Amino acid sequence: MSEKKTSQKLPKISLKGPRFGAHMSVAGGLENAFDDGARVGCECLQIFVKNQRQWKAPPLSDETIERYKNAKSATGLAPVVAHATYLLNFASAEKSLREKSILCMVDELERCEALGVSALIFHPGAHMKSTPAEGMKRVARSLDSVHRSCPSFCTRVLLETTAGQGTALGWRFEQLAEVIDQTKTPDRLGVCLDTCHLFAAGYDFRKADDYAVMIQEMDATFGSERVECIHVNDSKRELGSRVDRHEHIGKGKIGKSGFSHFVNDPRFHDVPFILETAKGKDGRGSELDTVNLKRLRSLVR
Repeated sequence: MSEKKTSQKLPKISLKGPRFGAHMSVAGGLENAFDDGARVGCECLQIFVKNQRQWKAPPLSDETIERYKNAKSATGLAPVVAHATYLLNFASAEKSLREKSILCMVDELERCEALGVSALIFHPGAHMKSTPAEGMKRVARSLDSVHRSCPSFCTRVLLETTAGQGTALGWRFEQLAEVIDQTKTPDRLGVCLDTCHLFAAGYDFRKADDYAVMIQEMDATFGSERVECIHVNDSKRELGSRVDRHEHIGKGKIGKSGFSHFVNDPRFHDVPFILETAKGKDGRGSELDTVNLKRLRSLVR
């Protein structure tokens, strides 16, 4: 991994209200995410702690960990959360796949713990040819196995809301609540909301009254206090499509007003808001992450 000095102008860190950031690449070194994040105006970050397309990766060296922590200290970007590999499927009826998924998550949690990453976010998985109830039970038992292997870790595990494509679990609040309730250590689990996924799953939060109804439903299931990260993505597809297609803020079917409710909700002022929208530049040559972050900040009252 190449060493990269942090030389970018740092963002103005919010003292009140939510912090905004984006998922940043770790290509060439985990530490590079901080310099790139500062360049586009992040206050917090999401990263992968290893190649998300592979089950295994070489262990982190002491030098890698030191470079990462130095970059984090130099930029002040915090908190940092990680997204687990998309290969995981705790809901699978295939025992070998579940065991492989458990070992992979334990490895990623060990990396997060070594780096000081605050949370590891994952998709609950797909139940495939079995029933949703059977799938949720397998997710809970798999999480118990993970927690037994990491008994004193500080890194939190967050279940992410999904769009509900195919047989994916986690597209209804009740499903996440059931998984959490079935685990032996529910206090070690949190939730990551994804605005695109919520909208695709059928939760309409574009108007204030509808947002209030959604929060009420959330509180009646797993509780809004369990939300520890929010992925802020607009949706290319319509409400209830069950299709996961991210769009830039204000350019999709949700629109800017829907995001305004989230960023001004005091329940979530200590929660990192993370973009997962496409990288690149707009027609004026501005970084798309920078544009999206500015749109989100403009909504804070």
